[in-house]
Amino acid sequence: MVTAQQEPDTMDVTAAVETLREALTAAGIVLPSLGADAASPSLHLINLGRVRADVALRLADAIRRGCS
Repeated sequence: MVTAQQEPDTMDVTAAVETLREALTAAGIVLPSLGADAASPSLHLINLGRVRADVALRLADAIRRGCS
């Protein structure tokens, strides 16, 4: 599992993607295009992809609930 405290230079992008996917799945959210950004491996970027408006609203709601 990847934690938010890891240094960006040591980040395992694949593990981060899977950790995020598991958390989103637990919240009932699927981001079909979620994956590592192959165009920038040294930056450790994750592509969240495009989502429908209803999925974006569910994601926003999950984040709000987690922040309260």
